Amino acid sequence: MKLGFVSAILPDKTFEEMMDIASDLGYACVEVACWPKGKAERRYAGVTHIDVDDLSEEKIASILAYSRNKKVEISSLAYYPNPMDGNLEGRRLSISHLLKVIDASAKLGINMVTTFIGRDQTKTVEENLLLFQELWPPILRHAEQAGVRIAIENCPMLFGKDQWPGGQNLFTTPRIWREVLKLADTDILGINYDPSHMIWQQIDYLAPLYEFKDRIFHVHFKDIKLYPDKLKEVGVMAYPLDYMSPKLPGYGDVDWGAYVSALHDIGYDGYACIEVEDRAFESSEKKILDSLKISKRYMEQFVI
Repeated sequence: MKLGFVSAILPDKTFEEMMDIASDLGYACVEVACWPKGKAERRYAGVTHIDVDDLSEEKIASILAYSRNKKVEISSLAYYPNPMDGNLEGRRLSISHLLKVIDASAKLGINMVTTFIGRDQTKTVEENLLLFQELWPPILRHAEQAGVRIAIENCPMLFGKDQWPGGQNLFTTPRIWREVLKLADTDILGINYDPSHMIWQQIDYLAPLYEFKDRIFHVHFKDIKLYPDKLKEVGVMAYPLDYMSPKLPGYGDVDWGAYVSALHDIGYDGYACIEVEDRAFESSEKKILDSLKISKRYMEQFVI
């Protein structure tokens, strides 16, 4: 496995500055944020380390040369919007930009995009599966023609009142993965597997690795800490952030030895990117850099 990090944690850095940090810290790869330039609608969004709207041949050559020089690979181009947004204009903009990210990934020779399926948060799972059948076939055909694989992260995008009641990403559980992958009927659609989201949903995060081993295209290393006393007070129907919080790997409830062991069992040898969303490490640039150092040091017990 190649150990990297998700670049969105460095929102104020240029591509070159971000790659310098990855190189200096000894990371092998980076999942590069490719949001449209402009104001972010939520945390960890709106980060543009590669602007796919301004990707000339010269820019492509520069990006690839810088990556080679720093010995840091780009694991994927990352854009995590809501392509099935109930707001039709938001949906249109998300899909339009996602297609550009797919094209950019092909032009750069990365051939991987990490993203969300999306969800109309006011509709049922069944209604959203019908919406997936309407909206995603053209996106998948576009990706197939470009030779780009799409890895969907299993984050429910349900944290607080803004995402209530259904969350903003349908691709949340093994049962739904089976449905979506069957409906998609293409081998270019797979999973960006993050065990942390399964912890707070009380889902086994090890067994699905074996079932979906051929569909795991990319993995995240992020932890979640549950607070049993808070859960007793608010219950599982509360906003999830009322009883859990994202943490650095090793600071939460994921058994990382068991998780990485299972990845080795299934023969996964792709990219594994640390995703920092721990508020305890966001107050300064020093703390952000510390979070990347700490996370790498911890995960190197399991991934060399």
